[in-house]
Amino acid sequence: MKIALLGYGKMGKMIDELIQLDNVHEVILKADEFNRDSLSADDLKQADVAIDFSVPAAVMTNAALCLDAGLPLVIGTTGWYEQLGELKEWCKQKNGAIIYASNFSIGVNIFFEVNRRLSELMKDRNDYEPRITEIHHTQKKDAPSGTAITLANDILKYSSQMRRWSNEENGKQDELIILSRREGDVKGIHEVKFTSAADEITIRHEAFSREGFARGAIYAAEWISGKKGFFEFREILLP
Repeated sequence: MKIALLGYGKMGKMIDELIQLDNVHEVILKADEFNRDSLSADDLKQADVAIDFSVPAAVMTNAALCLDAGLPLVIGTTGWYEQLGELKEWCKQKNGAIIYASNFSIGVNIFFEVNRRLSELMKDRNDYEPRITEIHHTQKKDAPSGTAITLANDILKYSSQMRRWSNEENGKQDELIILSRREGDVKGIHEVKFTSAADEITIRHEAFSREGFARGAIYAAEWISGKKGFFEFREILLP
């Protein structure tokens, strides 16, 4: 496949490095903060699929260009999900192909499944208070992380007490707290705790490198090539 990389930061560079190493696909276009504004649908028509790891503010513009070009798109950028419904409608109108995820790591998606099962088991256990902690590198632009928000939404889906999440301590009983920390070059640590007066249950995922995210994004690009529709990565990854 010929791949267009929309965003050439740490993740874009990792994907490019793996594609060169595997020597199966080819990166034919790299768009970053310096040339992103000049990108056109005609430029994208040269590619078979695009992978977006850019910035939240660029996602909708990039998606519109890909849909106009008839180019399948993999979105790994986070922090734009308030526009998810709008993008899904665009994709339907244009008969396009988009797959997105808050995290393309296979391990994290298994972690999501474990969190959903634990949250279901704890749905009526109001004596246990859930809490999420996420730690990332200092250059990560969004907080909380998209992965933490996915974890939170799955907890809230089952909770009989909590109605929303908050990224700060406020003492409200109906809000699930997500604590965000930015440290060094941490690739990603996510921890979910259910704490009672008697004990504590903890599940945790730590990424040691960005390779897992990049491999998942490449797999998603291979999967969506030639397809139509709007998909979430975990729909195709896990039964």
